[in-house]
Amino acid sequence: MRPFDQLVGEASTADVSGWGFEWLRDRAIEERPGWGFARLLSEKLAGAASALDLDTGGGEVLDEAPVLPSRTAVTEAWPPNARRARERLGPRGVDVVETVDGAPLPFADASFALVTSRHPVAPNWAEIHRVLEPGGRYFAQHVGPASAFELIEYLLGPRPEQRAGRDPEREIADAKAAGLRILDLQTARCRMEFYDIGAIVWILRKCVWWVPDFSVERYRGKLLELDRKLRAGDPFVAHSTRHLIEAERPVERA
Repeated sequence: MRPFDQLVGEASTADVSGWGFEWLRDRAIEERPGWGFARLLSEKLAGAASALDLDTGGGEVLDEAPVLPSRTAVTEAWPPNARRARERLGPRGVDVVETVDGAPLPFADASFALVTSRHPVAPNWAEIHRVLEPGGRYFAQHVGPASAFELIEYLLGPRPEQRAGRDPEREIADAKAAGLRILDLQTARCRMEFYDIGAIVWILRKCVWWVPDFSVERYRGKLLELDRKLRAGDPFVAHSTRHLIEAERPVERA
């Protein structure tokens, strides 16, 4: 294994824009939920007249779909990701809209037959309901509670209140309160393994909400401690949780 400073220096300058994780190949692994979100998403998109993908990142997941609706739009709040999404999805006729976190969606009422997302930042159920046409569907994979908390708490210490966030039952209740009807909810807990300290630095730079004040300098002692364990041949093991949600805006009866 290469020296600590070389691994950390490489990870500190590597590109972290978009939602691709190819940089981690052979350096980390994450088990995927059994339902196969990308495949299911492709099937939904192929049968929809119009679609909106929320928090699309660099458009990587949406771009896996062989067929997109004739009217497809995506939103993204982080400018580097929005630029990457335009480069990737623009040639396919997708409207890439740069948004502000927490602001209303810049679309008219009942604009889309399908609203999708892979790992939305914070789903705004009232806005999702508003932009769906009656009978339209919401289909998404959400990050679940306490994802990667083994790593987060290794650096920050116990975070019991944060562990309770992103609870799927609470999200379902909020979706129902906004007027959506829940069609399906599935949950999964998946194993993650990190094999070198560069992989850990890179993922902490990419997922900035995990350790918001992260820098190599600030956490150098903890990183050196982790590096020694990794060099002993023990991967750092964490777990991600995910839930799959499908919901519908009911058709109002006269």
